[in-house]
Amino acid sequence: MAFGFRKSLLIASAAWLSVLSTLSEAATVTYDFDVAWVTANPDGAFDRPIIGINGQWPIPQITCNIGDRVVVHVTNSLEWHHPHGRPPQVSQCDIPPGHKLTYDFTVDQPGTYWYHSHTRGQYPDGLRGPFIVHDPKSPFAGQYDEELVLSVSDWYHEQIHNLLPAFISKGNPTGAEPVPNNALFNETQNLKVPVQPGKTYLVRMVNIGAFAGQYVWFEGHNMTIVEVDGVYTQPAEAEMIYMTAAQRYSFLLTTKNETKANYAFSGSMDTTLFDTIPDDLNWNVTGWLVYDDSEPFPEPAVIEGDEFNAFDDMELVPFDNQTLLGEPDQTIQFDVIMDNLGDGANYAFFNNITYTAPKVPTLYTALTSGELANDATVYGEFTNSHVLQKDQIIQIVVNNLDTGRHPFHLHGHQFQTIHRSAADEGTFDDTNTTMADFPKIPMRRDTVVLEPNGNVVLRFKADNPGVWIFHCHLEWHVASGLIATFVESPKQLQDTIKLPQDHLNICAEGHIPISGNAAGNTIDLLDLDGQNRAPDPLPAGFTARGIVALVFSCVCGILGVVVVAWYGLAPDPGTAGPALQSDGNSTEDDGQRGGVLGAGGKTAGAPVETVKASGSAAGR
Repeated sequence: MAFGFRKSLLIASAAWLSVLSTLSEAATVTYDFDVAWVTANPDGAFDRPIIGINGQWPIPQITCNIGDRVVVHVTNSLEWHHPHGRPPQVSQCDIPPGHKLTYDFTVDQPGTYWYHSHTRGQYPDGLRGPFIVHDPKSPFAGQYDEELVLSVSDWYHEQIHNLLPAFISKGNPTGAEPVPNNALFNETQNLKVPVQPGKTYLVRMVNIGAFAGQYVWFEGHNMTIVEVDGVYTQPAEAEMIYMTAAQRYSFLLTTKNETKANYAFSGSMDTTLFDTIPDDLNWNVTGWLVYDDSEPFPEPAVIEGDEFNAFDDMELVPFDNQTLLGEPDQTIQFDVIMDNLGDGANYAFFNNITYTAPKVPTLYTALTSGELANDATVYGEFTNSHVLQKDQIIQIVVNNLDTGRHPFHLHGHQFQTIHRSAADEGTFDDTNTTMADFPKIPMRRDTVVLEPNGNVVLRFKADNPGVWIFHCHLEWHVASGLIATFVESPKQLQDTIKLPQDHLNICAEGHIPISGNAAGNTIDLLDLDGQNRAPDPLPAGFTARGIVALVFSCVCGILGVVVVAWYGLAPDPGTAGPALQSDGNSTEDDGQRGGVLGAGGKTAGAPVETVKASGSAAGR
């Protein structure tokens, strides 16, 4: 188990903690979390095991103010069920069952976030919750009366440790993702949210789901967007928003002045992500703004699939009006591919690399590799690592060579989204876009939707040293390897970070090395022999076994044709030659042969007629 807390390194840094001395009003907020299985029934279908904290589920919301020091003591009381799921080994080792780890960091930006397990596919089983950072100096302070926190998510009846092995297997060669069974608001259904008339609420909303994007709208009420993914925006009016997994929106919602009716609000799963739609799937979830509990709770309006008209987040303008960053110092292109490997299973790839966790956590390699920490080779062939130097302008071009949407999330940074194509517009090079086409003040966030067979261009400044992953936030694609690694300012990391002892202890418990390259080699850091590897690719041509099978099949086929030809050319057994003709039976014999041939002709013809009829029915 490993937690992901927004943009932090998940470790204590002397450089970060020194900030406390300059923040006289900063507080230390401490949480003690015992993570263990509990039983719950969020959608009313049946009880099932869910990962809770301190014996409860939903798990606690973490709340603090900007500048606060957050200390979270985690005890892992889970028993692991399966080896699937990624990515451990980025900035820490997994927390073994029965062991503890402390996360200690200073919160340096406000907004709406969430925390969740980032390994073994655990968060779809419940280990996910909001993380709210208040800002006394918010530009929207004084413009609302109260805050509401609202999560939306998908929900699976089957536990993830049962779904993952079947998903990544030769039995699922197309990579069809498991379809959720239901959608939830605040980890339940039929949610009722009491509101007061004539008030303005700041609604902080987060999609904590594993797979489904969600269309969200409030009947009879508009939303005024003021923040996305921790970035304040110029106010933007919206009737409907689209939230992919991991995205957050904060918006102002003003209630009616009267209390004579209650109003539905809805989430509708994006079914274009699903390979199949089960007959019993209800892809909608409904809640209500409750003005008067004694009034009826109306059914939501029905919206057809082609009527969804969500706000385009590319139109958002950051409140700080940050202008387009300059020409990039480094451009990294990722082509998204879904394909099969030699084990027959379907995997996800950036540039033909499917992520495989290294033997040594990547952060630990950066801290112990000296000058070679600037050489991406030491981080392994299958971590898809890229080294970024301090204050470089980084441009990421992502070309989607897949037919599905992907939400891409970057740890450690909020990026400018300077270009996003519509679906089916091909690669970025195909668009012939130039610098002049980019917006002067681009939308900024940390999770962006990439359209099917489309492209997106992102830009950020490397001003936050750490080891950050860039990945699709569909949990199934994390598990199948759609991850790349950015090692940012490794020399600065070496100068400022000392690993806490409890982090080293959990590695020792798991027999995980804490120094050296991705293969655990501390002598020759460029020697990756023994590194963890993805399965081998499918062979480009026939294997030896395939050649033998093909030759054997060909020989059998040729022999079969020869036998049929020999049989067809052989004399009829009823033909007696001249002696038979002389006794006058030739005509009768010919008639018998004719009868046999006639019957044979009819028999041969029947299947042809059947095939034609069947084909006609299929055509109809």
